[in-house]
Amino acid sequence: MTKNYPRDLIGYGRSGLDPQWPGEAYVAVQFVINYEEGGENCILDGDAASEAFLSEVVGAAPWPGQRHMNIESMYEYGARAGFWRLWRLFAAAEVPVTVFGVARALERNPAAVAAMRDEGWEIASHGLRWIEYKDFAREDEAAHMNEAIRIHERVTGERPHGWYIGRCSAHTTELVMEEGGFLYSSDSYADDLPYWIDGPKGKHLIVPYSLDTNDARFCAPPAFGTGEAFFTYLRETFDMLYEEGRAGAPKMMSIGLHCRLAGKPGRAHGLKRFIEHVRAHDRAWLPRRIDIARHWHEVHKAP
Repeated sequence: MTKNYPRDLIGYGRSGLDPQWPGEAYVAVQFVINYEEGGENCILDGDAASEAFLSEVVGAAPWPGQRHMNIESMYEYGARAGFWRLWRLFAAAEVPVTVFGVARALERNPAAVAAMRDEGWEIASHGLRWIEYKDFAREDEAAHMNEAIRIHERVTGERPHGWYIGRCSAHTTELVMEEGGFLYSSDSYADDLPYWIDGPKGKHLIVPYSLDTNDARFCAPPAFGTGEAFFTYLRETFDMLYEEGRAGAPKMMSIGLHCRLAGKPGRAHGLKRFIEHVRAHDRAWLPRRIDIARHWHEVHKAP
């Protein structure tokens, strides 16, 4: 990076970086459940239009001033049924999860929050609302962030240590760094490993996320059409990363899930098969995102 060009196109370069994962793992496999249901756009919450993002309605568009009852009920499925299917799957497999929890959504389902806590899942913040922040004034986005942290602490029992907004603005990561209480944030897709960036209070850790190993592609082209297709792509990604790790270049793999998407039976079946595939490999580490961040803070301290 230079003062005139703030983007980093170099990364770890040819030499790479050995993450030194615990247990000499070849790959860190990290599962995220996005809990958004009840925090999406809805005129009941004062929004100008209905939600249209990441739903089963092909070609959905916001309806100004109107409720979209089909999409509302699809989001309700995520909270009522999909979450519990994913919760039972991961609990039975004893695989830890990071939840990207929208504050308003968490607030509206205390039973789901209790279930997350019972399993020792990390609950990171997914913002105050599941809405677009790209056009927010900086101070308004900061106010939403502060309110998200306040609600999160009240409903989960502790403040969030990770942040991912998803529908972010150019100010989001700056605001996270200024707030100062986060061990990491994830509004980046720039690498297969965590990395440090400069912030107003020192170095800040980015634990990048992924949109290809993500069930969002059930709703966006090139789409996964079946649970089998989802499983196949996840398996091929894992196998490639495992092979690279064995050759001396371990990486991390983020799998993004949504209760209303991967929580559907056919899709959850593909996910179950993938978890079994990972479990069959003895050099795969399955951490929460906070565990990756803490490892990085300890082993790869900020330069």
